Amino acid sequence: MSEDLILQTHGLTKEFKGFAAVQNVDLRVKRGNIHALIGPNGAGKTTVFNLLTKFLQPTAGTIQFNGIDITREEPAQIARRGVVRSFQISATFPHLSVMENVRVALQRKVGTSFHFWSPQSTLDVLNDRAVELLESVDLGAYIDTQTVELPYGRKRALEIATTLALEPELMLLDEPTQGMGHEDVDLVVELIRKVSKGRTILMVEHNLSVVETLSNVITVLQRGSILAEGTYDVVSKDPRVLEAYVGVEA
Repeated sequence: MSEDLILQTHGLTKEFKGFAAVQNVDLRVKRGNIHALIGPNGAGKTTVFNLLTKFLQPTAGTIQFNGIDITREEPAQIARRGVVRSFQISATFPHLSVMENVRVALQRKVGTSFHFWSPQSTLDVLNDRAVELLESVDLGAYIDTQTVELPYGRKRALEIATTLALEPELMLLDEPTQGMGHEDVDLVVELIRKVSKGRTILMVEHNLSVVETLSNVITVLQRGSILAEGTYDVVSKDPRVLEAYVGVEA
């Protein structure tokens, strides 16, 4: 039986004025896995994410999601298909409450994003689902808190909740633990593990301890190309990966 692939790229390439930021990347993400994309700075990880979510158009190659060619689709089309991305920089509304942030995301899903003339009470139908999402990421005690007052790790948890509000089939997490202390890292790792049940996650992550803890499969990029792929035990012992990270031959 062939692998059940949710996302697959063939020869994915992105050039900027002759410089290949991503070159001939063949990525195979299996349904239900947590798949990590790692590599040294400048390896092309974020460019790959931008290509997958169509913030950039590829110079060459194809992208398939659930067997459908989505190479030329727009970002909104990709999101409607169930590919939803978080960003390195916090993407919450700081002066809305935690509940209001999730309701904004839920409005997008039910198609009322631009009903500015509707009374506030019409959004109350979203409350039960918003509370459910917040409790799923351990934010039930912060429902009425203004987002700007949340600790950094809790803001990341809120971003995960707003991502879940769009009912993603594939979640793309861009540096979910960037800039966190150990306590917040542990919190977010457990949240990712929790929300991964029943969905697929592709994440870019620098913290190799997080990668080791969460990932089923790891793809290592260097200079825009795939250097190695496999489990953490396999790639962490690969001399080419050690050289890429340490800068000397292993």
